[in-house]
Parts: sequence; C-alpha cells; structure tokens
Amino acid sequence: MTGRPAPAVLSPSLRPSLGPMAALAALVVVVLGVLYAGHDKPGRVDGWIRSVVQGVRPSWRNVALATDFWGEPAGAAMLVVAAVAGCLLLRRPRAAVLVVAGAGLTVGTTTLLKPLVGRTIHGDGNLAYPSGHTAFLTALALVAALVATERFGLGRRVGTLLVLAAALVAGAAMGWAQIALDAHYPTDVIGGWCTALAVVPATAWLVDRSAGEPADRTPDAGRRERR
Repeated sequence: MTGRPAPAVLSPSLRPSLGPMAALAALVVVVLGVLYAGHDKPGRVDGWIRSVVQGVRPSWRNVALATDFWGEPAGAAMLVVAAVAGCLLLRRPRAAVLVVAGAGLTVGTTTLLKPLVGRTIHGDGNLAYPSGHTAFLTALALVAALVATERFGLGRRVGTLLVLAAALVAGAAMGWAQIALDAHYPTDVIGGWCTALAVVPATAWLVDRSAGEPADRTPDAGRRERR
C-alpha cells in the first residue's frame, strides 16, 4: 500500500462527458445572467413555475424550511464536516479536499456573480441570481457521486448517469425549498444548479492535477479504461 497514489476524484471515464457538461452549464449561467441582469421581477417561466410550487400547506412549508437550513451557514458547515469525515474514513483525501474546495468555490462563484448580475427579489437590494443554497447542495451531491464512481469503478455511462441523477435530486430538493419559501426565482435556482455543474468538475480536475500524481494513474484506472 505504501507509495500508492491517492485515488483521483475525477475518474478518467467521466472526463469525456463531464467536460462538455461543465462548459454547457457555464454557458447557461452566463445566458441567464445576461437575460435577467438588473431585473427585480420574475420572468414568464418564473411566474409559471412559482404558481405550481408556491402555496404549499403548512406541513410542507416546514419541510421547505428544514431543507433550506442545510444551505444556511450552520447547516452547510455541518454537512461539509460530515462529508470530509466520510471521505477521510474511506481513505479518499483528495475527495476531502474537493468537498471543501468544490463547495467553497461554487458558493464563492455565486457570491461574485450576484452583484454583477444585479437581479433582486423583494426589493431592499436582496440579490437573487444565482441561488447559493441550490449551488451548495448540488456541489456536495456531485462530490459524493464522483467518489462513488471512482470507488465502485463505474464506467462512463453509469458514472455519468449517477452524477447527473445526484445533481438533479439535490438541486431539485433545495430549489423547491427556495421557490416554495419565495427566497429565489426559479431561474435563480437553475443558475445555481448550473454553477455547481460548471465549477465542481473543473475543481476536481485541478485537485487531481495539483496532487503531484497524474490524475489518471489511480490503482484501477487502467482496468476502467479498458472497459
């Protein structure tokens, strides 16, 4: 075991699919940001989705508030600590780094974009685009999916489906909560979701490259590439 490089967080099998996906997601973030720059009202799509999601019963509102908590500083910190601990227990140090770097850069990106886009909700300078809550939870789900893909040696098709499914479930859950609580417009949620899809794969690649070993020289890389 001594001297064996730590497993890569971005499986070589996923690079051909996640690269274009990240580029497309980045494009969506930019396009939506340009379309809604300086707006303080929902667009047509926003209005339609909000009419479906909002007006939840009190019991469902409690669920939305509970979900929203995991995007707040205290809840987010708890999730990050738990995720880092899990990665270390699995002996995936690069994944532990990606949890912190991926989530941090994703949320940092949304924070930088908000004043640039200047979209507000409820007045009083409440910047809305893109949704940091949605971006954060999606980022953690993406890291978990990347770790599972590497650990179980999943091929390109199954691994890509797992990554997209994890991102969709996490993004939909937090996005629903943000819309139901009227904290964000639906297009803010889409922007936050796409921000995570753009930032996390790029961060994973950088983590592997900066680790001092070629990112595709993991113990099982050769076997996966031959599949």
